[in-house]
Amino acid sequence: MKYQRVCVESLGYALPPEVVTTDELEDRLAPVYRRLRLPEGRLELMTGIRERRFFPPGMLPSAASISSGERAIQACGIDRDEIGALVHGSVCRDFIEPATACGVHHGLKLPASCTIYDTSNACLGILTGMIQVANMIELGQIRAGLVVGTETGRELVENTIKRLNEDTSLTRKDIKSLVASLTIGSGSVAVLLCDEKLSQSGSRFTVASVLARSEHHQLCQSTGLENFMQTDSEELMKRGVATGDETFDQFLAETGWHRHDIDKTICHQVGVAHRKLLFETLDLDPVLDFATLETLGNTGAVALPLTMALALEAGHISADDRVALLGIGSGINCQMLGLEWRQTNVLGDS
Repeated sequence: MKYQRVCVESLGYALPPEVVTTDELEDRLAPVYRRLRLPEGRLELMTGIRERRFFPPGMLPSAASISSGERAIQACGIDRDEIGALVHGSVCRDFIEPATACGVHHGLKLPASCTIYDTSNACLGILTGMIQVANMIELGQIRAGLVVGTETGRELVENTIKRLNEDTSLTRKDIKSLVASLTIGSGSVAVLLCDEKLSQSGSRFTVASVLARSEHHQLCQSTGLENFMQTDSEELMKRGVATGDETFDQFLAETGWHRHDIDKTICHQVGVAHRKLLFETLDLDPVLDFATLETLGNTGAVALPLTMALALEAGHISADDRVALLGIGSGINCQMLGLEWRQTNVLGDS
C-alpha cells in the first residue's frame, strides 16, 4: 500500500507512574523458584527486561487513552473538529461493548461526525489503526484521524505470579509458556495523522507492507487478562522473525529503498533475543534502532508507537530520516510502515 498525501502529524503518550523491577517480581516468585530450584536473575537474563511500569489498579484504559490523545492534539496545530476518525487499537479495552473508542471520543470532545471504533490485532492494533486511517485520508474521506491505545498489564502479571506460586503441579517445562506474561508492562500512546494540505510537520507516511502467516496462530493465545497468556516463546520468535524477513523484502520493493537507505528503525519491543535475531536476519545494524524494552517491557500494541514517540523526544530520529517501523505480532501478522520524517511533534508525560 502506497500513500501520496498522508502525514504523521504528532504523537502523545502517557507512562504509568509505578515502576516495578524484575528483581521485585522474582522476589515474589520465591516459592516457585525454591520448589523448582530455579536460579535468581534468570528472568532478566532471558528477556533483557529490568523493569516495567503499571497504571494504578482498576484504572480503565480509556482514562489514559484520553490523556495521550489530548496530548497528541495539543502537540499539533490541528483543530479537533478536523478529526474525522478515532480508532482505539490496544489489546486492553474498558468493556466488550461499547467500543472503548466511544468513551475516548466523549472525553476528547471530538465531533459527532467522527467515525469511531475499536480495532484488535494483538500487538499490531495501533499500526493497523494507522493503516486504516491512512486509507481514509488517502481516499479523501477525512482530513485527519487519531489512533490511540492503552495497555494495562498489571492484572496479567499478578495472575501469572499467583498461578506460578500456587499451582504445585507445574514443572520447569510447564512454566516456559507463562514466562512471556511476566515481560508485560503498561503504557499509552496516540498518533495523529492528517492530509498533507493540513499538515505543518510534513512528516510523510509513504508505505505499508503487510503479510500474514496465520498457520501459526496458536503459538500465542489469551482468553483475557483475567486469565492467562500461553506462549510458545521460542517457536513464536522463530516463526515471527521468518515472517518479518519475508515482509521486509516486500517492504523494500514497495518503498524502493535499499537497506542502506534506512536511517532509523523502530521495532516491536519483545526481548533482547528477539531483537538480536531480527536484526541479524534482516541484515540491519542495531545502532539504527531505538529500544525501550529494558525499562518498559512488552507493552503490546502500544510498544512500537510509544517507542517511536520516545525516540523522537530523545532526538534519535532527525529531519530527513527514512524510518522503518517493523511490527510483528502474534497471529502471525507482520506490518512494516515507511516514514519520511521532517519535524518532531511529541507531547508526553513520563
